[in-house]
Amino acid sequence: MRIIAGSARGRTIRSLRGRALRPTTDRVRESLFGALAEAVVGAAFLDLYAGCGAVGLEALSRGAEKAVFVEAHAPAARLIAENAERCGLQDRARIIRAPVNRALPKLAREGAEFDLIFLDPPYGQGEVLRALRALARAPSLAAGGGWVICQRSRREEIPGGIGGFLRKRESRFGETVIDWYQRGEPGSRIQEPPAAGREGRGGEDRAARGGDEH
Repeated sequence: MRIIAGSARGRTIRSLRGRALRPTTDRVRESLFGALAEAVVGAAFLDLYAGCGAVGLEALSRGAEKAVFVEAHAPAARLIAENAERCGLQDRARIIRAPVNRALPKLAREGAEFDLIFLDPPYGQGEVLRALRALARAPSLAAGGGWVICQRSRREEIPGGIGGFLRKRESRFGETVIDWYQRGEPGSRIQEPPAAGREGRGGEDRAARGGDEH
């Protein structure tokens, strides 16, 4: 696996052997960052369930000001540090080795705020919904107009709204779905995420439906 674009383009990212991690594919990363475009430049990026760190490191390579990686699995957390150093991005990377439901309150107490929050939990375990609920309890972590971006299996349903977060769009890539949530008033420097089809990625993009969870 390699960084796709930016200052660390072509640098190799290592993952753990076996099924301990399920890194975001190059196809999905390319579509995600194609949609974000220049919005990633100068952004504060939060990578939850970070795995080997591929998504957060891609954000740093493309100009994010800083990235915080949250990963509970100790070998994976060590691997993120190694990958960040291998890509020359360690000075803008912070790694928190803790479960997401413990890391989010810690970051909120520190007054942290992020323009882009990405989460890619294990599929089929209800972790996407639990993470969204945890974010809803710490809404200050999401900057006004920023995006919460969820990667999940298409077999796992999540609500169109939870707390103050509303889903604006979903993009499908085979069995993988990317959901785009936004807090507060609509209208950010990203505006609406562009359709994956217009980018030529072969994904299926649609406006999201559904109301708040009660």
